[in-house]
Formats: sequence, C-alpha cells, structure tokens
Amino acid sequence: MKRITKIEEKKLEVRKIRVAAYCRVSTASEEQLISLDAQKAHYEEYIKANDSWEYAGLYYDEGVSGTKKEHRDGLLKLIADCEKGLIDMIITKSISRFSRNTTDCLELVRKLIDLNVMVFFEKENLNTGQMESELMLSILSGLAENESVSISENNKWSIQKRFQNGTFIIGYPPYGYKNENGEMIIIPEQAEIVRKIFADTLLGKSSHTIAKELNEQGAVSKRGGKWTSGTIVSILHNEKYTGDAIFQKTYTDSRFNRHVNHGECDRYLFQGHHEAIISHEIYEKANEVMNQRGREKGNGENTQRYQNRYGFSGKIRCGECGGVLKRRIHYKPSGDYAAWSCKNHIENKNACSMKYVTDDALKTAFLTMMNKLIFACRKMLIPLLRNLQGYHDKGYLLQIQEYEMKLEKNIEKRQVLMSLVSGGLLESALFNKENNALILEEQRLWEEKNKVIYSVSGDRNKVETLQKLIKCISGREFLTEYDDELFIAHVDHITVVSRTEVIFSLKCGLNLKERLREQ
Repeated sequence: MKRITKIEEKKLEVRKIRVAAYCRVSTASEEQLISLDAQKAHYEEYIKANDSWEYAGLYYDEGVSGTKKEHRDGLLKLIADCEKGLIDMIITKSISRFSRNTTDCLELVRKLIDLNVMVFFEKENLNTGQMESELMLSILSGLAENESVSISENNKWSIQKRFQNGTFIIGYPPYGYKNENGEMIIIPEQAEIVRKIFADTLLGKSSHTIAKELNEQGAVSKRGGKWTSGTIVSILHNEKYTGDAIFQKTYTDSRFNRHVNHGECDRYLFQGHHEAIISHEIYEKANEVMNQRGREKGNGENTQRYQNRYGFSGKIRCGECGGVLKRRIHYKPSGDYAAWSCKNHIENKNACSMKYVTDDALKTAFLTMMNKLIFACRKMLIPLLRNLQGYHDKGYLLQIQEYEMKLEKNIEKRQVLMSLVSGGLLESALFNKENNALILEEQRLWEEKNKVIYSVSGDRNKVETLQKLIKCISGREFLTEYDDELFIAHVDHITVVSRTEVIFSLKCGLNLKERLREQ
C-alpha cells in the first residue's frame, strides 16, 4: 500500500554575527585600568543590544603602547581566535587604538579580510567589510600614525607659549591647593597639614614616621587614601608650597616616553605664581635635613627600613585612647619576655588605663585567626570575594566612559584651536581665552570622573587583597608558627580592645575579633 508522508519545510536558522571588541589603554595605572573596565562595560552593552549580533568576548591590552603589535598579547589572542573561526566582526574605538603604525594596521586588516572578519572603527565610522579599496583606510591609518606627533607638537607649542607669557594653568594643583577660575587657592585645613609636615621634618622626624602619624590621626590625603613615605617626600620637594612654580620638570621624547628634565629642555621659574603656604627658608631647611639624613644613613629617602624592626611595629592600636603600642622587654626572675604597651599609658597612666599585652599572646591570636580563615575559606572568603566583585557596577563604569568621551571632545576642540593659532588664523588673545576655558572644563570633568573612579577603586583594592589572601591560604595546612611576612602581607592593623580581646583589621576589609590567652 502506497503511503505519502509530508516532509515539513525546514526553516533555515540565521546565524548571528559573532562580534568581539578590542580595547587598549596606554598605561597600567589604577585609573587607566578602571577606564579599561568602563570600555569593556560599554562594548558588552553595545554588542548585546544588537539582536543580529552575538557577543564573542572582549580582548584588551593594558599598560602597553599601540605602536608595535608584537607587544600586545590581547591583540595577538584576538587574531588567533579569528584564525580559529570564532569571530566574524571586531569593534574597536578608533584606528589609533587598533594600531598607530600604518604598516601594522594595513597588514592586520588584510589578514582579517582574508579570514572573512570585518573590523569596525567607531570614531572614523569605517567598516572594512564595506570598503571598495584600501585607500581610505590607508589615509586614515596614516593620519592616526601622525596623530600623536601632531598633538604632541601642537601641545608643546601651546604650553611653551603659556610658560613664556605666564598664562599656564596648573590643571591638578598639589595637596593644600585648589583651582578656582584658573588660580591656585589655599585650602586652609590641608595647608595646616602641609605646615605640620615641614615642621615635623625640621624636628627630625622621618618621612615614614610623619606618614604613620597622619594615618593614625585620620588625616585625608589628596586622593582619600593613606599617607605614605613617598607622598611626604614629594610634598617636601615641591617648590609650589613656597608660592613659586617651576614648569617643564618633565618632557616627552620622540617615542612618547616621559622623562625627568635634567636640563635636556628649558625650564621656567615663575616666582610669586600663587600664595605661599611655607617660606623659602623653611623649604630649604627641610630639604637640607632630608638630604643630610640620607647622607648619614646612606639610603637616600628610604627611611622605612629603619622604622619597622618588627612586623607588629606601628600596627597595634589602643582601643581605649587610639594610641600606638610600643614594644618593650619585661625583665622577670622567671624569664624575660616582649610586650606591647600603649605609649599614652606609659607617659600618663591616668590618660589611658590600657595595660600591656604580650608579644606571644598576639602571635598566638594571629595564628588562631589565620587557621580559622584556612578552615572557612570556601564558606566565607570565596562568597565574600564574589560579593565584592559586584563593584563592577555597569552604571558607574558607563558613567566613567561618558566622562572619557567628553574629555576626548575637549581635547579635539583644543587641538583645533592650536591648529588655528599656529597657522596664524586665530589671534593669541582669543586663543588664550578659549583655551583656558577648555582647560577649566577639562579639570572639572577630570574631578567628576575621579570621584566615580575613587569610589570604584576602593573596592577594587579590597578585591585584589582578598584574592591574594585566598591564594595564600587555599589548600594550605594549618599554621603552627608565626610568620612576620604573612602578617605584614594581610593585616592592616590590630586594635587592642582589652587584655583579653583584639580585633585584626585585614587589608581586604575584614575585621575579625580574637581572644587573647591569659597573660
């Protein structure tokens, strides 16, 4: 018996275009790495918003130059995945982000075209899959290769003119000052700290000691972080606190590398540029004290190694008065032992009643705390890490990306102005007016962007330190001996609540209470 079976029409499924993005930043600084996260968030949203596209990943390089493709692992991995047939299209911000070298750019694009992979350059609105010839890409990539040179030369010309006529605006004033309408204005509360730093230096305190005391007092640094010895030294060396300003302390060579200016280029001293915080006499005496200390110790300005003889040094705080505990040896008939005593209690028992805690008791408490973390690593630390990694809030990152786009437009406007004035098409007075307005706008945008960056940066640091802690203790046997290096690596400070209880404040943000054995 004949039988007919209907074969249903097979609907062809349209395969989505697999789109990847490529990002690059030129340096590996904290701000640039957060900027990189912002770029990644932007492209992820951009690609997933197109229904005909399939998100194929983000490839990026950090802390490398765009001039040579051989030094860019992210780009090389992207090309390798294209060769494996995993990608149909690449999106990148501009030709200069892809490559500033014309030969490399054309070579890469030709190779990708042979692999049937398109490249879309956002800034130039250029899609290699729609090009009839390489002429436009060749022209644009040539312009990209010369872009840095052109911008650099025009910037140098403009800055040199402003150095010479005294109209240069310091866009990022040092600690103690703020910028108002192009003028450096003193911030009174910060100026007091600057004066204290110079005064303490003249009293013989090291830069490390000054930084430690400022941290203990809760003083806020320029970026809201902790004070360091290097920060103190840079303040002591900064002539701007005398009211003077030296311009062109650094310069950029033909390969765009930054160098300290030791006389290779002219420098410009502007005396009385702004209101002084300290006198020239104090500035010179403080720097002489630092130089003398360096000559005596033979270590320049690295004084920290003379301050921290023990892992606990400077890291134990009194829970009653907030003072720092000092190490002392207690001599007893039954045997000598090391103990930590509050310096305020030592000087005046009525000012603080906190008695000493023994060195051994603190070390035993640290071992107990670390062993608890080793035991609970999977149940406590790894979930905490996942929670902290939620700092990659796309709203914040996209906000950072928006500020960066505005900053780029600002740079483009200034570039046009510089081209006009250098070509004699714009009067210097009008150029200075418009250029200074753009500089002030740039400063405002940077300040607003940095507020977002610093809020993200704090959690980023916690993530990194927590990752280090997890890596250190994951799968590790329980500790049986105290290790100074382990303590320094993971503990920010200890607060002695009483002779029977302490709190370990870890660098990752955890605060863990621990009992002290009887003393």
